[in-house]
Amino acid sequence: MIRLSAFSSGLRVVTETMPETRSVSLGFWVAAGSRDEAPAVAGSSHFLEHLLFKGTRTRTAREIAEAFDAVGGDLNAFTSKEYTCFYARVLDRDLPMAVDFLSDMLQDSEIATPDLESERQVILEEINMHEDDPGDLIHDVFTETLWPGHPLGRPVLGTAETIRAATRDRIRRFWKRHYVPGNLVVAAAGNVEHGRLLRLLRRGMDVGERVSPREAPALRKVGSPPSPVGGTIVRRRPTEQAHLVVGTNGIARGDDRRFALGVLNNALGGGMSSRLFQEIREKRGLVYSVYSHHAGYTEAGMFTVYAGTSPGRANEVLRLIRREAEDIAERGLAADEIERAKGHLKGSLVLSLDDPGGRMSRLGKSVITQGDMLSIDELLERTDAVGSAEVAAIADEVLRRPMALAVIGPFDEDAFAEGGAGPKAERPPAKATRERRDAARRP
Repeated sequence: MIRLSAFSSGLRVVTETMPETRSVSLGFWVAAGSRDEAPAVAGSSHFLEHLLFKGTRTRTAREIAEAFDAVGGDLNAFTSKEYTCFYARVLDRDLPMAVDFLSDMLQDSEIATPDLESERQVILEEINMHEDDPGDLIHDVFTETLWPGHPLGRPVLGTAETIRAATRDRIRRFWKRHYVPGNLVVAAAGNVEHGRLLRLLRRGMDVGERVSPREAPALRKVGSPPSPVGGTIVRRRPTEQAHLVVGTNGIARGDDRRFALGVLNNALGGGMSSRLFQEIREKRGLVYSVYSHHAGYTEAGMFTVYAGTSPGRANEVLRLIRREAEDIAERGLAADEIERAKGHLKGSLVLSLDDPGGRMSRLGKSVITQGDMLSIDELLERTDAVGSAEVAAIADEVLRRPMALAVIGPFDEDAFAEGGAGPKAERPPAKATRERRDAARRP
């Protein structure tokens, strides 16, 4: 059973009871992410996520780690563009401890200067690792290409420059401004009783009086969506593969057409039977990885296709991606493709909810982004109701928008210029390639 409570402070608490389990997954979801940062302090959300593990006024970082290790529990966090989540998984008997520690971390962390300096170096190494992984980096490069200058276009990690310039005062101000009950959703799934969780939370924070969820203020105001910029950017790197992302604006997270777009996405590049996988990998063997993806945000969405291929085959892969997208925009999907995509979506949804962690994530993400949630049966019904006309309409709208292209690989900047002869890859000499590989093997 799912229960949702709201309070005059703005806090929301949502639980799903699974009495057959012996564990609880608990998440504190904060409506603060990279889009909430000024450009000069980019990366503050992620920096703060690290710092809140470093100790509070009454507990050291070691004591926090030892408390969860002593009960076999897990404690972790992640930051996204629109929210930050701190989560734990513990035995049901240890829920009071988890609530106490997470409440303490979010409200009473020290954020001491020595900890800030040590974590600064950790995050700079994380940025270096991200920069060294072109299959990961390409998505940030694409987002900055599609939405230049918009808060959603900035990377979650920030940049080396903004992290080096970050000060304790700036991060504390960000923390005090955003980490308040009105920006918080507490989600729990497993062997948890809703009323008991509310009592535990009241011990550690001032939540105010209970109100109807309909009376609770919106966690985030809806702004104007960024316009898609149909540009091309090439980052020259001496990589073995060319990494490509092509895409455009999708739709907002709360748009009712998201179910039709989910079917379209799945049929285009969401599984092994999808068009892109079959045409580009199975039939031609041009790639190891190719897929499409839609990310929804408060006022906008992003629809993308990724592929990694040999530099000399990049033009052919890009042509095939565009051909399949244009074909669907022109003709829509066949009935069997739609049914297969709906079956895949429904099965994946149900299978993802086999454990308390999956259910807690669904609850927390739904409430932090939309204020409420649809039941599993409602989600399945909405997916089942998608018809060919709806898919054709969303395909015609999304796939005809201006497309941006981002490429990382051994190419000149104008290699993918529209109307040109196609990419001209400059491969490193075989000797240089062997030398790099030999060096990587050395201790």
